[in-house]
Amino acid sequence: MPLQTRIAPNAATQRTPALPADTQMLTLAGDYGNAFFESHPYTGEFSQYLFNYWQYADVYASWHGMPTEGVPVDYYDPNLDWKEKWFEFGAVNLPNPGYTNAAHANGVRSLGCVFFSPNDRGDQAYTELLQRDADGTFPAAAKLIEVATYYGFDGYFINQEDAVAPADIPAYKKFLEQLRDGGLYVQWYDSIDNSTGRISYQNEFNPVNGPFVRDNAQGDVSDSIFLNYWWNKTKLTRSKAYAKGLGLDPRRSVFAGVEAGMYQFDQPYDLDDNLDTDGAPMNGIATLGADFVSSDYAKKTDDTAQSAVFDRERRWWTGSSQGATTPEGNWKGISKYIAERSVIKGSTFATSFNTGHGLSTWRDGKLSGDAEWGNINLQDIPVTWQWWIDAARSPLEADFDYGPEYTPADRFSYQKIGAYNGGSSLALSGTLDSDNTVRLYKTDLSVEPASTLDLTYTKPSADDDSQLRLALVLASDPDKVVQVPLSGTGKRTSGWTTVSADLSKYAGERIASLGLVVAAGAQPIKNYQVNVGALALHDGVDRTPATPKKLRIDQLLPGSDELFLSWQRSDYDTVRRYDVYLDDTYLGGIYDDVYYVKRFTATSGKLRLVAVGPDGTRSKPATVSFDLSTAPAEVTAKAAPDGTLEATWAPKQTGEPVTVVVRALDTSHPYTKEVTVPGKRSSVTLTGVPVNGDKYLLTVRTAGGTATGVRGAFADADISPYPRSAVKVAGNTFTFSRPTLPDWHTLTVLEDGQPKSFATTYGSGSKPYIVRGRTTRAAMTVTMSSPNSQVVAVLEDYAGNKTTTVLRS
Repeated sequence: MPLQTRIAPNAATQRTPALPADTQMLTLAGDYGNAFFESHPYTGEFSQYLFNYWQYADVYASWHGMPTEGVPVDYYDPNLDWKEKWFEFGAVNLPNPGYTNAAHANGVRSLGCVFFSPNDRGDQAYTELLQRDADGTFPAAAKLIEVATYYGFDGYFINQEDAVAPADIPAYKKFLEQLRDGGLYVQWYDSIDNSTGRISYQNEFNPVNGPFVRDNAQGDVSDSIFLNYWWNKTKLTRSKAYAKGLGLDPRRSVFAGVEAGMYQFDQPYDLDDNLDTDGAPMNGIATLGADFVSSDYAKKTDDTAQSAVFDRERRWWTGSSQGATTPEGNWKGISKYIAERSVIKGSTFATSFNTGHGLSTWRDGKLSGDAEWGNINLQDIPVTWQWWIDAARSPLEADFDYGPEYTPADRFSYQKIGAYNGGSSLALSGTLDSDNTVRLYKTDLSVEPASTLDLTYTKPSADDDSQLRLALVLASDPDKVVQVPLSGTGKRTSGWTTVSADLSKYAGERIASLGLVVAAGAQPIKNYQVNVGALALHDGVDRTPATPKKLRIDQLLPGSDELFLSWQRSDYDTVRRYDVYLDDTYLGGIYDDVYYVKRFTATSGKLRLVAVGPDGTRSKPATVSFDLSTAPAEVTAKAAPDGTLEATWAPKQTGEPVTVVVRALDTSHPYTKEVTVPGKRSSVTLTGVPVNGDKYLLTVRTAGGTATGVRGAFADADISPYPRSAVKVAGNTFTFSRPTLPDWHTLTVLEDGQPKSFATTYGSGSKPYIVRGRTTRAAMTVTMSSPNSQVVAVLEDYAGNKTTTVLRS
């Protein structure tokens, strides 16, 4: 999804008009969670935490981290403390692709993270990044640029919490410059002394850390800096002055750090100290670990307790768990310091109030899937204000309604209905005793001569004399709320109803804010409830997307109930997302050209792909049919160390020949082999297949039938010896470098047959070998007991293969 452009600031429509709109905010938070089920862009879990306050962020960065590629899943024990995970976490963390899509949809940059720390990253060292090609450029920087371009994110947060040799500092800055020259955004953490290279948290922007942003000799090195957390008003005032002295905008280049995860709502540092005498922020703001609202909640995976997560998140970002104007406790909320932003512009807009997860799925008010789900790719542009409801007397209460299975907060008693489209709708409930102006979206929408605005709602409460009205704030008169009545909306409905408002009288105007007025009747109305299921602005132009092209089943794996689909993606200007159905049952959606279904148990049917336009219109579906009754069943595959792979299946009684194809899934090691056997055969043994441990896909099909398959891994019988050149020997002292073998696990060093001992991170004791990710870098320098001893290195990979290198005989 491309990074969207935000609309120009409009102070008159801000919740706090005096708040400067140019103060930047970075949120550095976990997007993969602390449980393996969250290590995906989308899941089958309603309780998957999904960020809902993009309107207050300018930069999002992923924190950190994930196991290095190839770590066996069974090495992970979720019951152990994270310091007891005996495997390697990667120094480079890529942002969750689903989060990148959601960030871009809201005009927010998405960053990966590069993190070096003696404890947290073991023997991984920044010096690996600084290796140069003959032309002086950094191949690691080129690869990081390539990775960001491929995955579509925008840059990196560099967290160098390991001392840097003074002689390496100029090269490190050149490395950062190469990232920026490659079109990436770079934020540096306040951790390194520019002169000594030692760890030195300045907690302000000054000459000690300033050269990592703008260097007098080298020029601009990075775009901004995340200040460590122990600041005060004096330090932040000096930070502003130093940035201005360098010609930098402190609100865009200097970010006052907040340790959200550690201190949560009891912060020892007050962001009011970042305000000048006029009450305006002096510097930008950055937070670490704002996902604590879910990750540090004992019931984080309990579907019935998610309303508490929603309240905690709302409190963090707005100051109040209920959206009130008065903060709860000392924490005042990010919205006190950061003005809300928006990307809603043009002449069309559509929302179904989807937050990105649900306990069921509805289409046009009808249940289309009863499985829970979490998919931030499906998140609509969040409501700008949670909540801004103006009422002379008792304001209605607002909540997202996820349907009959949802457990709202105790303060709510509304009838649970669910969504019109997607997983949630907006419920407004309570005693209606005065007009309620519900401000929903900050916008810059143009009104055309044929513009109409459709409101889809259901009103389960009794007939009354209330009325729903559109609440438009026009840019030409931002102090006035223009009310557009929607007739008949006081009556109880038997389901979802759509009413349309003609906006032609406002042609030529621009809508700066879009919301609703719930107009009261002559007497107070108790137990009032209305659910808003959709809003859609149309401009009279038919923007229905074309039918998607090239829909195909890439992998259908009945044995593991998995399905992989692909198609040709259209531009984001014409298609906002693709929805996938099995017949009429909703399977999921995304803006991408691939989709994965984790639990697919159907044996026949028609897969349908629908493109959804920017105004909510839907294309005609592309379809592809499948029928497992025509396919070989019970497909299995087993690879052996001798380079053979045995495939078996239950043949159909058609007598048609069976084609078996095995294909390596690692494109860096391409391999494909195809054989055709008689139709009565139920097995075949392929020879000469790789023995490198790569993953493969094996498919079996008859002519004209549905192909089914199974995924697996080739046997791993390959291992390369540890090279003698990887060891630096000075007299009787040996310094070991990290093995370059991709799947190495341990390196045992034997002196006269006895293993040397190596200290591990977090003071977790010593091991009789170097263990990937957990041996300290200092421990990798060893002095032997005798200058005449034999020294041997035994390298072992995850599969248990071993190889021996004699380093000294």
